[in-house]
Amino acid sequence: MSQATLNAAPPNAPAEKVSGPWRDAWKAFRKNKTAMMGLCIIVFFILIALLAPLIAPYDYKEQELVNRLQAPSADHWFGTDDLGRDLFTRVLYGARISLWVGFFSVIGSIIVGTILGVLAGFYGKWIDMIISRLFDILLAFPGILLAIAIVAILGPSLQNALYAIAIVNIPTYGRLVRAKVLSLKEEEYITAARAIGMKNSRILLKHILPNSLTPIIVQGTLGIATAIIEAAALGFLGLGAQPPDPEWGKMLSDSRQFIQKAPWTVIFPGGAIMLTVLGFNLMGDGLRDVLDPRMKS
Repeated sequence: MSQATLNAAPPNAPAEKVSGPWRDAWKAFRKNKTAMMGLCIIVFFILIALLAPLIAPYDYKEQELVNRLQAPSADHWFGTDDLGRDLFTRVLYGARISLWVGFFSVIGSIIVGTILGVLAGFYGKWIDMIISRLFDILLAFPGILLAIAIVAILGPSLQNALYAIAIVNIPTYGRLVRAKVLSLKEEEYITAARAIGMKNSRILLKHILPNSLTPIIVQGTLGIATAIIEAAALGFLGLGAQPPDPEWGKMLSDSRQFIQKAPWTVIFPGGAIMLTVLGFNLMGDGLRDVLDPRMKS
């Protein structure tokens, strides 16, 4: 009997699970308690945003002036605002707006920034010079001031606030991708791909982009938290969501004159912003620890 037969696994032995970088990253992520806490917070707010019509006890537009500025009670868990609207209902629906702006503004920034960053880093020369100067111009302005200027030009609305936040954050992802591409295109496997006649488009899609995903994912997760704060800031200034849409920043702006008389009108929307941003920051830090090779021992 041959040695190979002796060493063969028994027929009923369980097959080993196939390991891979993403599976290993998920295992490491699950061991990070703070990252899992952040993920739980995010999932919680996503669920209440999706289920708001089923959970909310009132219509977020419904006004009862006789019940204005009521303290939290069994009928109104978070109290009411200056127009008698149920704050619990408005905070639930506000999660929809804040998460919608956060996710889609970051997605837009990532798409445009990645395209420009790849073109600048891979082709270089005059293309790199033009795109890099564009990034420098955008980064020369404070982010919130540039967003205010864009919304002021386009007109106050939630959609225009989303566009403004996306435009402001494009250089962040563009420069990140450009730096990654500059390092990747000098790797030996890229040189080998060119040597065998592989086209640039295939090199970009098969080698460059897949290996550039890690920093984009980490920065994107952290960027959602920043986008939510920026949306709240624009809403606070009256440049974001317009009445009667229940946006958290707008709710804070409408309630600032009642801080002493009715503090609950500020505490609950402000707490929702704080918890949501905290969740994305915790999860982003966990993803950085898992996906960044420099953070591994």
